[in-house]
Amino acid sequence: MSLAIIGGGLAGCECALALARAGVPSTIFECKPALYSPAHLLPGLAELVCSNSLRSDEPVTAVGLLKVEMAELGSAVIAAARETAVPAGKALAVDRDLFSAAMTARIEAEPLVTLVRREIMGLADPALAGFEAVVVAAGPLASERMAASLLETIGGEGLYFYDAIAPIVATDSVDMDKAFWASRWQEGEGDYLNCPLTKDEYMVFLTELLAARKVPSREFEKELHFEGCLPIETMAERGERTLTFGPMKPVGLTDPRTDRWPYAVVQLRPENKERSTLNLVGFQTKLAYGEQERVFRLIPALHAAEFTRLGSIHRNTFVNAPKVLTERLELVARPGVYLAGQITGVEGYVESAACGLWLGTQLGAKIARGVDIAPPPQVTSLGALLNHLRTPTKKFQPSNVNFGLTPPLEERMKKANRKLAYPERARAAWGEWLVRP
Repeated sequence: MSLAIIGGGLAGCECALALARAGVPSTIFECKPALYSPAHLLPGLAELVCSNSLRSDEPVTAVGLLKVEMAELGSAVIAAARETAVPAGKALAVDRDLFSAAMTARIEAEPLVTLVRREIMGLADPALAGFEAVVVAAGPLASERMAASLLETIGGEGLYFYDAIAPIVATDSVDMDKAFWASRWQEGEGDYLNCPLTKDEYMVFLTELLAARKVPSREFEKELHFEGCLPIETMAERGERTLTFGPMKPVGLTDPRTDRWPYAVVQLRPENKERSTLNLVGFQTKLAYGEQERVFRLIPALHAAEFTRLGSIHRNTFVNAPKVLTERLELVARPGVYLAGQITGVEGYVESAACGLWLGTQLGAKIARGVDIAPPPQVTSLGALLNHLRTPTKKFQPSNVNFGLTPPLEERMKKANRKLAYPERARAAWGEWLVRP
């Protein structure tokens, strides 16, 4: 059985090499160098577009732990990243040119992987005839033709063009002495955690927000934003009180400490039923990552906030995975067609590679040995990421891996101990899962 893989990015390469380790041949179709997306520059495979960082390399973090799990599954991306690493403190960062070259060399040297340099126009492209299964790993900047083909295949259900991400913080890092739960105009505990600001506190926040360094738009990101999802700094530029009549309006929210409406309020919305992580409502932003942490920590209740995801504005094509994909990442509407990488609804280089690695690993086991591998437990980083793709929500959104995607710890403990308890629990569960036949 031979598989076609559309896209030679991180997910596509990981999938192909995982299949090869299982003895399963595949063909990668890569449109470069004949056709480049507006974001890509290098002719090589697995090009890192927006940053050279694969984020934290500390195994006590969710993304650091994901790297450990991937390495134990034989990840080529993690191996190549370590070979081409550059100094970056506690993060794993790479020389992008060398990293792409290293991944390209791995693909070209693998006899069970065939690399074809041509664009695939859609799932009906004649080049896909004869393959017994197809993996779409086209990435968030999938071509218009591929996006249209996917949309037609899934019947218009669940294909999004997502361009606004607000930051997410860990709930236990919010100063609860300076915040209160309430819904607008309602008494008692509500659905939002509200972070009030006095006028002086708001003016300090506004001044720093307006002065903060922004990420310059790439050519392909220059777009007219909908009024409903403007970057918060763009709204702030419209006038001193714009935010207090927009995402920071205090109307209907009585601060129990003063029994009055605050001058301004930042509302945090739970990301999961356990309320372990919270979204800063209306705070989609183009601020540089370091500036986001500095400026948003000027909100009194967030002075010690731990950010599990930072905000951004960008084009991103992804499907509503819980609705259109099976647990095996196969299209419900088109059996035999699988999705991998960011197009599934994972966010980030490492997560995209992990998705492709998992798909190649499970397909390889099924095809070569007739074995169905159960997904890793949800308490692991990979298991949590995969569970995100099969958990229905009112508005499914892409996510980086974070411990907020895992079940809460069963016992209460101090924050320092809790940071170690998540990875310890994950490692124990991963070890048990990994040795299963």
